Amino acid sequence: MAREEFEEIVEAFEFLDDWEDRYRHVIEMGKAFPPLDDAFKVPATKVEGCASQVWLVPTIEDGKFEFQGASDAMIVQGLIAILHELFAGLTVKEVLATDAHAELARLGLDEHLSSQRSNGLRAMVQRIMETAERAV
Repeated sequence: MAREEFEEIVEAFEFLDDWEDRYRHVIEMGKAFPPLDDAFKVPATKVEGCASQVWLVPTIEDGKFEFQGASDAMIVQGLIAILHELFAGLTVKEVLATDAHAELARLGLDEHLSSQRSNGLRAMVQRIMETAERAV
């Protein structure tokens, strides 16, 4: 079972029947996600493999995983917010034990995102996992 915050997203997606409404919800989540300081938008934090510009700044404090992120695309900014709800606050071992593909599949994103967006989402998850692996 995922974090309570992610479970709330799953429930919201179940409530919203129409994918147009779900997209709007994802975009609203992105708008509500704290902005990333431009100083962090550098090549070292850029996620390759995304069609849009994406930056992730992961940190581990007191054994807990956290990250900030940003994108120049509204829907991708919302995907960053979803990943934040899935992973933030977990221990590094919990991050590594999370089956992100299975959890995200509960939202039906693979079926409704373009192949470029799906590839970008996988690249973001890979960056998160690599960060957690280095911290073990």
